[in-house]
Amino acid sequence: MPSSADARSRRSRRVLLAELGVTALGMLVCSRVSGETPADFLVVVHPDHPSESAARGFLADAFLKRTTRWPGGEAIKPVDLRADSRVRKAFSARVLNRSVAAVRSYWQQRIFSGRGVPPPELDSDEAVVRYVISHPGAVGYVSGGAKLERARVLGVT
Repeated sequence: MPSSADARSRRSRRVLLAELGVTALGMLVCSRVSGETPADFLVVVHPDHPSESAARGFLADAFLKRTTRWPGGEAIKPVDLRADSRVRKAFSARVLNRSVAAVRSYWQQRIFSGRGVPPPELDSDEAVVRYVISHPGAVGYVSGGAKLERARVLGVT
C-alpha cells in the first residue's frame, strides 16, 4: 500500500507537469501573438544568386539603397510589400530596425532631396516572387508560407 508521502509526491509531479504545460502553451501563444516567430518572413533572391546568406546590416543597407551592389558586383534590386502588410512590418522591425512609418519618412526625405527613390511596392507574396524570379540581382521578402516557385531563400545572419 503506497504511503501518503508517495501520494503527495505523485500529486506534486502532476501539478508540476501541468504547470510546465501551461507555461509552454503560454509561451507559444505569446510568441505567435507578438509576431516573433522565425517564419514571419523569408528573404528571397533570384534563383541564380550565388550566396546562401547575407548579414542583416547588409540587407538593411540594400533596402534603404545605401548599398547598391551585391558582393559579386551585381546590382541589387530590392522590392517591398505594400506598407500595410503584416510581413513588411515584421521585416522592417527585424531587419531595418525601423517601423514602416519611419522607413516611409526616410524615403520622403530622400525623394525630396533628390537622392533616390524607394524600392517598388508590390501587393502580394506572389508578385514579389514573380519580380525576384524575373530580375537578376533582385531581393524581396515574403510570408513564411509563401509559394516560392524557383526563388531561393536567403538566410539572414
